[in-house]
Amino acid sequence: MAAQKKEKEEITFETALSRLETIVQTMESGETSLDNMISSFEEGQRLVKFCTDKLNEVERKIEKLAKNADGEIQPVPFDVSEE
Repeated sequence: MAAQKKEKEEITFETALSRLETIVQTMESGETSLDNMISSFEEGQRLVKFCTDKLNEVERKIEKLAKNADGEIQPVPFDVSEE
């Protein structure tokens, strides 16, 4: 469990998306065993959740952009506990 959490902390959106593309290509090729397809599907589901969570986080941060007194856009600190 700790290894899985550490892996999740180190992965980037771009890395996850690239891995998802590789998984899809491999599965679509039909040149892998059923067992490999199942484990690839499970990995893909975890990666999709990671990417979705990351995109949602970024979307919330963008929505929190605000203009300051000078009319310049500045980020407002994002606090997950607000939700």
